[in-house]
Amino acid sequence: MSRKITFLTLFLWLMTVTFPVMAQQKADTTYTFRFVPQKDMFYVPWNGNDTELARLLECIESNKATILDGKLPLYVDGYCNSLNGEKENLAIAKIRSNRVKSELITRAGIKEESFITRNHPAEGDFVTVRMTVPVKETAATDAEAEARRKAEAERLEAEKRAEQERLAEEQRKAEEARPNILTDTPSETKITNDYHLSLRANLLRWATLTPDLGLEWRICPSWGIVVNGSWTSWSWNDKDRRYALWEVAPEVRYYMGEKKAWYLGAMFKTGEFNYKLSTTGKQGDLMGGGITVGYQLRLNKALNLDFNLGLGYLNADYEKYEVIDGVRVRRGNETKDWWGPINAGVTLVWKIK
Repeated sequence: MSRKITFLTLFLWLMTVTFPVMAQQKADTTYTFRFVPQKDMFYVPWNGNDTELARLLECIESNKATILDGKLPLYVDGYCNSLNGEKENLAIAKIRSNRVKSELITRAGIKEESFITRNHPAEGDFVTVRMTVPVKETAATDAEAEARRKAEAERLEAEKRAEQERLAEEQRKAEEARPNILTDTPSETKITNDYHLSLRANLLRWATLTPDLGLEWRICPSWGIVVNGSWTSWSWNDKDRRYALWEVAPEVRYYMGEKKAWYLGAMFKTGEFNYKLSTTGKQGDLMGGGITVGYQLRLNKALNLDFNLGLGYLNADYEKYEVIDGVRVRRGNETKDWWGPINAGVTLVWKIK
């Protein structure tokens, strides 16, 4: 009986001595430093990083000689999954690992050779530093640290998702509140939701000494109503030569594409003419219509250049005449039909309202 009491007393004494020692050896060997999603800066005072850094520096100081001898390497693992692609995440993880190592080199006086670095485009936005302390309880400690790291990664992932949802909601509200604005881009026509009136001048007509003016009412981004008119009256060689006409051409246009620069139109044309460029003159009416196709090149906020071509049908009903002693002498009637180009323009468009 006395031997049993002695053995029990010895066993309790060993448990009393051994358990505190084991508890002291079970110091955490994995340290986690958190990073702001999509950022690579190491903010020491942020989110508990300062406390974790102090613990790590204390552990390094206790094992510094072993670390510098290369017998106790520091395993650095960088993580990032807050960017779009694996390549971008891996690049940010690498920068984060380097920033943590630089902090340790500066503060603890260790060398680059003391680190074993790996980077991972997954799991979260943090960097871990692990020291494999050669004690029996290391495996258990590492398992606990791994469990804590996974829990931390899940927490950070949840925070990241919540932040992304918050930013998406703010962006949606900003988009709803933002007015549609026509920005100044020299070579592109942006989509606008405003209704506006534009003044037009066909530069090709003006080049032939035929004044040409028009109006366009853009009733919405995709539809416009255009009316162009031309008039001229010239005579020379003692009125033996004549060039005179007037035309009116209303048109409905449909603007296409993302920029609303290309368009298709349906045009009607009517007018009168009087040409006498040789011994015989022609005077009469014209009427027709067709489709137009064109493109508007944006010059600035107020000016565009409109390039267009019209294809369709024209009918001309006219009489021939000669001028004898200043008197027009009729020489008969003719009617002609024309299928093909009926209009062309390089038109300067000025938004006036």
